[in-house]
Amino acid sequence: MGKGVSFLLLALVLCYGVTVTMGYRGEKQWRKERERREEEMEPEEEEEESESRKSWFLMPKSRPVMTTDAGEMRLVRSPGGRIVDKPLHMGFITMEPQSLFIPQYLDSSLILFVRTGEARVGCIYKDEMVERRLKIGDLYHIPAGSTFYILNPGEGQRLHIICSIDPSESLNLDTFQSFFIGGGTHPTSVLAGFGPETLSTAFNVSLSKLEEIMRGQQEGPIVHVTKSHAPSIWTKLSQLQEQDRLKQVKRMIQGEADAEEKEWSWWKLFGMFSGNERRIFGDKAPDSYNIYKRKADFKNDYGWSVAVDGSVYKPFKHSGTGVYLVNLTAGSMMAPHVNPRATEYGIVLRGTGRIQIVYPNGTLAMDARVREGDVFWVPRYFAFCQIASRSSPFEFFGFTTTSDKNRPQFLVGANSLLHTFNTPELAAAFGVTEERMRRFINAQKEAVILPSASAAPPDEDLKEREEKSEDGGPKVIRKFGDQMIMGFD
Repeated sequence: MGKGVSFLLLALVLCYGVTVTMGYRGEKQWRKERERREEEMEPEEEEEESESRKSWFLMPKSRPVMTTDAGEMRLVRSPGGRIVDKPLHMGFITMEPQSLFIPQYLDSSLILFVRTGEARVGCIYKDEMVERRLKIGDLYHIPAGSTFYILNPGEGQRLHIICSIDPSESLNLDTFQSFFIGGGTHPTSVLAGFGPETLSTAFNVSLSKLEEIMRGQQEGPIVHVTKSHAPSIWTKLSQLQEQDRLKQVKRMIQGEADAEEKEWSWWKLFGMFSGNERRIFGDKAPDSYNIYKRKADFKNDYGWSVAVDGSVYKPFKHSGTGVYLVNLTAGSMMAPHVNPRATEYGIVLRGTGRIQIVYPNGTLAMDARVREGDVFWVPRYFAFCQIASRSSPFEFFGFTTTSDKNRPQFLVGANSLLHTFNTPELAAAFGVTEERMRRFINAQKEAVILPSASAAPPDEDLKEREEKSEDGGPKVIRKFGDQMIMGFD
């Protein structure tokens, strides 16, 4: 009996030691992550961070990865480190009216969200060429390795797309790697790596014709498709109605087009890479999904929230990524909660507010005032809340690192964990009587989104931050009139 007690005591001591050690290592890891971020900061950011060390979970750096006269793609890189369960980059694509993001495939999967404008997205799906027309609020998934293009057919409106970039299948050559099918001297097509004789034989064209095609494109990965900029087959196709355009493409593939079109086209390159040049233009591929048309998962007088996962939109099922959209009325609060299944990446679409995030040890990790265009992230298991400013609604959109139902656990409110754990043990944990604990828990009658909070930031505090931004601080998206312009000045 004495040996059994001794063994039990020894086991308890060892467990305590492991717990203390892991806690110490955890704190050490938070410190290392913070030091790494500080090393990457520009001098202006470092000065701002020295004034307030509570914005670690804001991601202010946006870098251009593709820029032309016809458009731009910018990137916010995912944070690294052990506390990130799954890296997820955020991209911002801006395209001028009547422009084309030329055919390519990536080593990473994409989820597109159309913020403003309209788009036509064409891609290869199960060896078939399909095209979808996207409008504001539409979501669309493009798997890694699937060849695609994006066309802005509008005549007077820029196209703005926010996208997630999942590098879980990437080659780790860079943040993500584009493989351009079309191209010339800029960008260079992947075909350019093959010898001229090889390509001449493969395409059954002369070397002179091959040279003309392979060096004709110099405008970059995003090009104009108007007659004045690019009098090409893409210009002609983009000006046709959708059904006429698909019929014309099908004619070209089946050898019924004019001699020049038959001899060469982007679609022939598509066929080379899809393994099947003769494709059926059917509707078997998944359609887009409009998040604004989905009924709110939760709604009360103080705001609403929507989540789109694999059970709602099937293409997300195998992507491992979900999408959410939250709208808070002025002064309201998304109650403190935890995401037990996913890391959350978000961007403020409208309004101003405040985000608070807490470390596992119960200390404040971040208390940041945010505005339109700010990008933030919340690690899995970390408790956090969002609070709208007192003068306007607060809307934010983002991605989660799970395509299953996230099932956030609320720590405060009428549906909180405390209600579930309203037991003598909970009262003992707080060192109060059961009656006092019960009254404390039941004081809040609302759930999920709570009414006007005294913690809501006044607009004056955000004006100071705007002034800093005008002096050269980081910006991800700036507002220009009624347009959302992605990128920096």
